[in-house]
Amino acid sequence: MIRTFIDSDMFLLTLTVGLYCGGVALHHRLRLAILHPTLLAFVALILFLKVCGIDYGHYRQATEILDFLLGMSVVALGYLMYEQTDRLRGQVLPILTSIGVGCTVGVLSVVYIARALGADRTILNSIAPKSVTVPIAVAISEPLGGVVSVTSVVVFLVGIFGSIVGPRLLRRCGIRNPLARGLALGSAAHGIGTARAIELGAVEGALSGLAMALMGIVTALLVPLFEKFCYSLIPQHFDLTLFISS
Repeated sequence: MIRTFIDSDMFLLTLTVGLYCGGVALHHRLRLAILHPTLLAFVALILFLKVCGIDYGHYRQATEILDFLLGMSVVALGYLMYEQTDRLRGQVLPILTSIGVGCTVGVLSVVYIARALGADRTILNSIAPKSVTVPIAVAISEPLGGVVSVTSVVVFLVGIFGSIVGPRLLRRCGIRNPLARGLALGSAAHGIGTARAIELGAVEGALSGLAMALMGIVTALLVPLFEKFCYSLIPQHFDLTLFISS
């Protein structure tokens, strides 16, 4: 009977929400950046599924309503952007330029670093779309021969890292403009960064949501071109010590 209860959709759904809420409470209480609610829930769920021997496919089916609600929440970001329409007027060119530059630097930097450390083309294609939300990243990497599981984990870790380090790094760099902060978090840390941006302010949240959407479109267009023309510009097993010493 206990096994049937643990395997039930209602229990798994309640457990997922409960672990996240517990992570939020713990994060607010201790104020430690590393105790990110999403990270805590992620690790706790992995341990629980592993110990109880629950198949991930069954867990995903039990919690598919959360995927639906996540989609609804992304759509709801459009209302935040609507509220900031006046502030967005005349900012189209700076926004598109920042997204284009951010995508180019974000993709090529991680690809060249990984290639210099000896990663093969499969890994390069798996990590290239690291700064966009998981469904888009998987849709980009899989046709190029990337490993979906690697892409999903990397995207998650990038989002966590960006939401923890991003606001502090922007503060240290003296970047106070809410438009700039929102664009940076949304383009670098996708949905998790956008959730953090909303906590910073309405303008940051609106621009982060816009940046997340535009970053997905631009990355989907540019990564196949980068894969075809740019990956070979740096030799594999490039000696980093020679580059640094020069």
